[in-house]
Amino acid sequence: MNGIEKILGRIDAEAQAEIDSVLEASMQEAQAITARYEERAQNEEASLLEKGRNHAKERADRLGSVAQMEAKRVILSAKQGMLDKAFALAHEKLTKLPEEDYINLLSNLAVGASLSGKESLVFSRQTHETMGGKITEAANEKLRKSGKSANLTMAEETREFGGGLILLDGKIEVNCSFDTLLRLSREEMAGEIAAVLFP
Repeated sequence: MNGIEKILGRIDAEAQAEIDSVLEASMQEAQAITARYEERAQNEEASLLEKGRNHAKERADRLGSVAQMEAKRVILSAKQGMLDKAFALAHEKLTKLPEEDYINLLSNLAVGASLSGKESLVFSRQTHETMGGKITEAANEKLRKSGKSANLTMAEETREFGGGLILLDGKIEVNCSFDTLLRLSREEMAGEIAAVLFP
């Protein structure tokens, strides 16, 4: 029995050595696998963090661009509003000129726009009733002084516009209403006015 026990003991010892060897190899392989996966996990974590940072930066840049565009739109709208107010104020000042200045301005407009000296002058109803004759007379006087034909007449018709006048000669119509003159001036001078208002 002693011999069998020795054989069994040796088998046990060899089996244990084999088990220990397999366990050691398995532990080393498990540690190597763990190390590889830990490295891969760290790389993926770093990659995800970098992607996250890049995504956050791109989003912040996009939001910044949108905010800048919105700010420019608001500023442009405010500037447009200021230009609107400036021209509305100019229109108001023109319509509220003292009578003598108003007559002088409209007669100058008529003289400057007259081609034949025989046009009919169309006014707003209020101007027609209060100053139409005086403006027509002043315009003819200025045309005579400059040596031109001075046969302007006051038209019977009136039109609804906010100050100024319209010259009619047959089918030819020259619009010197304040609305039209200010609109044309605005188109020509918008850049200069904006530079003065918003240096």
